[in-house]
Amino acid sequence: MSQRSEFSPDTLSISLTEGGIAVEYTDGREVFYHGVPAKVEGTYTTAPGKEVHVLVTDPTETEGVLVYVNDRTTIDEIIDGTGVGRILVEKGEETTLFPGVEVGAANHRVTVTADPETARGRVFVFEEDELGERSIEIVAEK
Repeated sequence: MSQRSEFSPDTLSISLTEGGIAVEYTDGREVFYHGVPAKVEGTYTTAPGKEVHVLVTDPTETEGVLVYVNDRTTIDEIIDGTGVGRILVEKGEETTLFPGVEVGAANHRVTVTADPETARGRVFVFEEDELGERSIEIVAEK
């Protein structure tokens, strides 16, 4: 098994639509996260074993940064040149993904804690596997 590297994200073009969120990679390819994201206050923990992507938009919601969390299946050559970041968080550890966005790992799950005001944009978590996908927006706690 080959080792996976971490990558810093680049700013990507995004489009928020009624049907979901489109993200254009720097190599011209596009990914579409389907559905209107469910809103969760403050912290979200994914189901176990899911692929997890975190998107933080800029205040205009036309650009953002996308990071794959604990993705150990995509080879480096595929991620390199896309503008997508990748971070690997060990079990029991937490780290700052961006100002106002923390990620942690435990029991094959990823926990994302966010303060959108500090992040200065909207914070989305996408989790998916071969059975389906789910979109979440982390909103400020009331």
